[in-house]
Amino acid sequence: MRKLLLLQSTLLLALVASVAGAKERQPNERNIYLSDHPSQEAFDVYVVGDIVTVLRLEQPCDPARTRMLGWEGRFEPVVCTGKRVLLEPLRDLEPQDRFMLVVTLANGTELPFTVTSRQKSTDDRTGDQQVNVFHDREAPKAVLASLVHHALAALLAKGAEKMTPFRPRLVKLFKSPDGVEFLVSVFTSKNRDKAAVVFTVTNNSSVESWGLMEARLVTEDGRERRPFALRASRVQWGPRGETGQIAVVMDASAFISKDGPERLVLEHGSV
Repeated sequence: MRKLLLLQSTLLLALVASVAGAKERQPNERNIYLSDHPSQEAFDVYVVGDIVTVLRLEQPCDPARTRMLGWEGRFEPVVCTGKRVLLEPLRDLEPQDRFMLVVTLANGTELPFTVTSRQKSTDDRTGDQQVNVFHDREAPKAVLASLVHHALAALLAKGAEKMTPFRPRLVKLFKSPDGVEFLVSVFTSKNRDKAAVVFTVTNNSSVESWGLMEARLVTEDGRERRPFALRASRVQWGPRGETGQIAVVMDASAFISKDGPERLVLEHGSV
């Protein structure tokens, strides 16, 4: 696995800033996927004082069995209505404040969450305005979201940028030692809920072909994989200047960790 398609230095910082650091009060929406595995940890939900955070569920919740421990004096009463749970802190929380929330669905399934806040900075108050909760990655809506990402990646790989919701944010050129150039174009959607990167690949080698075998999107330390969709305009790039596009699309939530905006690296294996 080689890190030639690498979002690094200023490019990485710009991508994080444009996607995860939007300050225009755009809706901050992300998806989380719960499993039945016994080691499943409670997901963090990030809140901001005087702002309502909505958990959107796939099934109706049970108000009598949906509860948060120790909320008195810190939150408005938790509201469970239909397929939504509403959380409203009376004031900002400290990052060390952690409240256990158990959402019980009408069928008796209990979903655990930890309600907290992000690390504070002098100019940023970010929280989840809406969290879409899927029971697992095979849930129909999760599958649909994945299909949409792959369709958008296919359009970008064909150069049909105007048929997508994406707008360019940054362009950067990288050159590898073996003669392959990557013109990297970073995009975000209008409401900044998705991000995309298009690699215009030019193989300037005089004799060697270049091809993409596999790719993965990981956190900068390499410990966590993040979901993404990838499409390429060709399988193999011949020598002497053959060019084509590789497009990657991801949800903006891929850039978020419990400590705030995350820097990501796209690793690839090539032939």
